[in-house]
Amino acid sequence: MDVGVGEEEVERAWSLLSWGASCVMVFGGVLPYVPQYQEIQRTSNTDGFSTRVCLVLLLANILRIFFWIGRQFELTLLLQSVVMILTMLAMLHLCCSVQNSNRVATKQHHITDLDLRYFWCWSGFEDYLLFCFAFTMMCAFITFLFLDSTLFVEMLGSLAVLFEAMLGLPQLLQNFQNQSTRGMSVKMVLLWLAGDVFKTTYFVVNESPAQFWVCGTAQILVDVAILLQVFYYGQESRAKLG
Repeated sequence: MDVGVGEEEVERAWSLLSWGASCVMVFGGVLPYVPQYQEIQRTSNTDGFSTRVCLVLLLANILRIFFWIGRQFELTLLLQSVVMILTMLAMLHLCCSVQNSNRVATKQHHITDLDLRYFWCWSGFEDYLLFCFAFTMMCAFITFLFLDSTLFVEMLGSLAVLFEAMLGLPQLLQNFQNQSTRGMSVKMVLLWLAGDVFKTTYFVVNESPAQFWVCGTAQILVDVAILLQVFYYGQESRAKLG
């Protein structure tokens, strides 16, 4: 009798732990962007944050949703994608608002201009929404045509995680271009790293498709590279001041 009760308690505790881990997976990805959001609000400056991070995550999570349609894996990861898409749209909305308030009589650029030089550098938040809508419709159409193809579904998953693995690259490149990490929230990158370590472990433990933990490992490496930039450019700035 005691053994049965003990097993029930262990099972209940494990279920609670699993539920908690799922909640962290769904909403934990939002946390890194809170300090960056606050930093942009505080300084009214978006120069230190690469909005292409938003592009990468939007593409990755839209693709992941269609991957889920073709191959139903954990519902947690589907919900995570929905939450992340909403978060990236919120970040873009803030960036557009700040940039428009700081703009002084310069020509505005819109997606309808069809000018690749200003791709993802549009003036209106509506332009980003239109792009996301068009990309989603294109993915829906192609997925509808090839949903029965296992190769296509796996390729969709690989594309999703490939984009997600590139998450930190726009920020890494922008830091390199600026030769500075000023304006970028270090807390955001530290939370990226913590989140990527957690989710990669989650993927391995839950035996998620291999694409996910490969993506997580790549993201960890990029996070570390950005933190090294923080150290390097910080040292360089101190040397110049000295």
